[in-house]
Amino acid sequence: MPGSVLENLSGKKLAVLVVLFLICQIICFLIGGLIAPKPSSTDTILATKCLDKTNNTAEWFYIRGENKCSTMNINVFSYEKYERIANQIVFSFQMPTPRDNIILDYSRWQQNLIGILQLDISYHPENEMKNRTVLTIDAKLGYRNQGDKDDDWKYYASSVEQRNLDCILEHKKDGYPYNCSFIPLFELGSLHHDFYLLNIRLPVDNEKGMNLELGKVDDMWLVAINQTGGFTKVWMSLKSIFFPFIVGILIWFWKRVHGLQRKPLLLEYMLLFLGTALTFLNLPLELLTLFYELPFMLLLADIRQGIFYAALLSFWLIFAAEHLMVRETQENQFKTYWKHLSGVAIGCIALFIFDLCERGVQLRNPFYSIWVTDIGTKIAMGFLIVGGISVGVYFLVLCWLIWQVFCNMRAKRANLPVMSQARRLHYSGIIYRFNFLMLTTLICAALTLIAFTLGQVSEGQWKWDEHQYLEYTSAFFTGVYGMWNIYIFALIILYAPSHKQWPSQIGILFFIY
Repeated sequence: MPGSVLENLSGKKLAVLVVLFLICQIICFLIGGLIAPKPSSTDTILATKCLDKTNNTAEWFYIRGENKCSTMNINVFSYEKYERIANQIVFSFQMPTPRDNIILDYSRWQQNLIGILQLDISYHPENEMKNRTVLTIDAKLGYRNQGDKDDDWKYYASSVEQRNLDCILEHKKDGYPYNCSFIPLFELGSLHHDFYLLNIRLPVDNEKGMNLELGKVDDMWLVAINQTGGFTKVWMSLKSIFFPFIVGILIWFWKRVHGLQRKPLLLEYMLLFLGTALTFLNLPLELLTLFYELPFMLLLADIRQGIFYAALLSFWLIFAAEHLMVRETQENQFKTYWKHLSGVAIGCIALFIFDLCERGVQLRNPFYSIWVTDIGTKIAMGFLIVGGISVGVYFLVLCWLIWQVFCNMRAKRANLPVMSQARRLHYSGIIYRFNFLMLTTLICAALTLIAFTLGQVSEGQWKWDEHQYLEYTSAFFTGVYGMWNIYIFALIILYAPSHKQWPSQIGILFFIY
C-alpha cells in the first residue's frame, strides 16, 4: 500500500533534509539577533505648554518653525493663577523629536504609532485629589509632510475623551508630586505621514463638572511607541522569501494527493488548510502601506494571525489524534473532532470580537480604547486571563495526546520481532522518525503558545499600567516565525504521498494510510 514520504525516504536523504531545516532555523534566529534592530522603539516627549489667549480650538499650536506658539512655564505660577488660565493652556507634542540638532521624520516602514500619556501633578492643600479622578482630555491630532510649510498642519482626528486617572500621594506637602498611572491615548494603525502634532487641553468647566478635582498639572509626558523601520524591512524580507516557497510546496503536495486513486485524507486536507493559512500570513501586504494609507492594517494583521493560530492549533489536535486510531473508512472524519475544534473556534471568535471592539472602533476614532473604563479593563483582562488559561489547558491536552501516541508506538514496536529483518528495520526506522517528528511538534507548540501569550502581555502592558517592561528580542520573533514556515514546509514534504509501494503487514499499520 502507498505510504508517505516520511515512511519511504532513505535515511541519507532524510538526514540531509533535517540538516537543511536546522540550518534555515539557525539562520532565522541569527537574522533577528544580528541584523534586525529591536522590534519597537519608544520616544518619551515632554509637552511644551502653549498659551491660547483667544481660546481658538481650531488653531494649531506647534513648537518648531516659524510662527510657533508662545510658551509658558507653569511651575512658576501660583495655584490661583494656574486655576484662572487653565483653559488657555495647550500641551503641544510635535513628533518625532529632533536628535543631535537634526530634524527627524517618520518613515512609512515604521508602520504604526501608539501614544501613552503620563501627568506630573503637584499637591495643593486647597484641591486635594482623590485616589481616582475622572480626567477629561480634549485632544486633536494633525500631520504634515516634507516640503509643507511649518504652519501647514492638516487635521487627522480629534476627540474629547474621559480617562480614569489613578494617583497616589506619599506626603501631603504643598508642591509634592503625585505618583499617577499611565493613560492610553491613541493608536494609529498606519504611519503614513512625516510629522505629527498633538494638541491636548484639559478643560475646566463648572457646569459640566470637567476636571474640577484635578490638581495642578506641572508637566505632561507622551510615550510614543512605534515599530522600528529596520525590523519591518527584515520582517518583510522574511515574508517575501517564505511566501513563494510555501505556495510552491502546496502546489506540489496537492498534485501528488490528486494523483492517487483515492479521496484525500483528513490529515491531507488539514495540511492544505494549514499551508493556505500560512500563505495568507506570509503575504507581505504591509508593503502596500509604503504607497497608500491603510489604517486598518493592524486589524487585518490580527485577523491573519488569528486564522493561522486557529489552523495550527486545530491541525495539532487532529495530527496527534489521527495517529491513535485506524479507520476503515475516511467518511465523516471531521465530525469526530468537533468537540476538540469547537474550543479552538470559540477562543478565536472571542478574541476576534475583542479585537473588533478595540481596533475596529479605532478606525473611526484613534483616541478610543477599551481599557479606559473599569468595565472595559475588566473585560479586556478577562479575555487575557481566559486566553492564558485556554493556552495552558490546550497545551496539556496536546501533551496528553502526544503521550498516547508514544504509548501506541511502543505497542506497535512489540510486533517488530515477528517480521523479517528487512521489514523490521524499515518499520523500526519509521517509528523513530515519527517519534522525532512528534517531539519537534511538541517543541513547536510550546514556543508558539509562549509567543502568543507573551505577545498579548507585551501589547497590554502599557494599557493596564504594568511598569515592568518585558523586552523580547528580534531573534525570538524571527526565530519563531521561521520555525512556523520550516515546520509546516517539512510536514507537507514528509506527509506527501510517496511513489514507493510497501505491502501491508499484519499488526503494523503505522500511519492512517
